[in-house]
Amino acid sequence: MFKWLIIIHVIGATIWVGGHLLLALRYLPEALHDKNLELIKAFEKKFEIIGFPALIIQVITGVWMAITFYQVNFIDYSSAIAQAVGTKLILLLATILLAINVRFFVFPKLTPKNLWWLGLHIIAVTLIGICMLYLGVSIRFGGV
Repeated sequence: MFKWLIIIHVIGATIWVGGHLLLALRYLPEALHDKNLELIKAFEKKFEIIGFPALIIQVITGVWMAITFYQVNFIDYSSAIAQAVGTKLILLLATILLAINVRFFVFPKLTPKNLWWLGLHIIAVTLIGICMLYLGVSIRFGGV
């Protein structure tokens, strides 16, 4: 069962981080250069269909593995694995807060002049995803 949870978790991470890398490295520079809001909106609309479920799957499988196989106590962070899991949860919260900010404050006021503000959010979520990926690999090898 553990191997299947890791496989499912890694597939979710591949979709989430890969999608954000594609957005940040391929679509964002072009959108910023051309001041093309629709390029980002079109990508987000298509990616949302698989990106959000991938993130949910990662949360479910990650918490499941942390509790079941690593016996992480979410109050005691004395082990390296528990610290990595705790850090991933903090980064998840940061991702959620950035997503809420984009959905309710950035997108409704988005113009070609302030597209850079959305770009900062995209870069932040991408970097957070990469950090979470690093922490996930470190958990597999004993913690940070």
